[in-house]
Amino acid sequence: MSKRILIVDDEERLRSLLAAYLAREGFEAVMAVDGHDALQKHRDHAPDLVVLDLMMPGMDGYAFMRRLRLESETPVIMLTARVEEADSVLGLELGADDYVTKPFSPRVLVARIRAVLRRAGLTAPRGDALRVADVTLDRATREVTVAGQGVHLTPSEFDLLTALMESPGRVYSRSELLDRVQGVSYEGYERTIDVHVRNLRAKIEPDSRNPQYIETVYGIGYRFSSEAT
Repeated sequence: MSKRILIVDDEERLRSLLAAYLAREGFEAVMAVDGHDALQKHRDHAPDLVVLDLMMPGMDGYAFMRRLRLESETPVIMLTARVEEADSVLGLELGADDYVTKPFSPRVLVARIRAVLRRAGLTAPRGDALRVADVTLDRATREVTVAGQGVHLTPSEFDLLTALMESPGRVYSRSELLDRVQGVSYEGYERTIDVHVRNLRAKIEPDSRNPQYIETVYGIGYRFSSEAT
């Protein structure tokens, strides 16, 4: 079955171009002109992934992300014409999985889409679970529980947690984690990982300001605490 992609952009030419290219690549495209339209289209069509322009009139991409994450963990790839790091950081903090800076090649965007969808639908042998202290991660169902309570993670957050939990105590550099999380040649910056770690801590740590699971190793990167085992 074709994967359904929701394209959210106020530029009609870009929407049509992306829809045509995605159709040639075997995807089904649904289009929305702004955040309000996108929320309704998301509810009506249940897309597998959202390609989201950040700068739109009315409800912009940031406002859309805030609303979307109240009701869904659908993967999101941001499109932004801005090059300032802060703009992309804010989008990632709101729960986006990846970003592409305009102008871009449709081929590159499709590669990113395939990579995020692959991570979102990744399967492993049934029962292939990781358990560290109160945290359980099932790679087959992509479900995470903390002290028996389910936690909803984005694909990027799930892959980051998987990498860390596979080797408790091992220190991963930001570049290593970026490779694990993105999975394709990536034009981003290592601070992307800091944002994903901050989001992940907010979801799994009893106190995200004093993390007991995901530890910072200053000047290097992160590790999942071996003392939590």
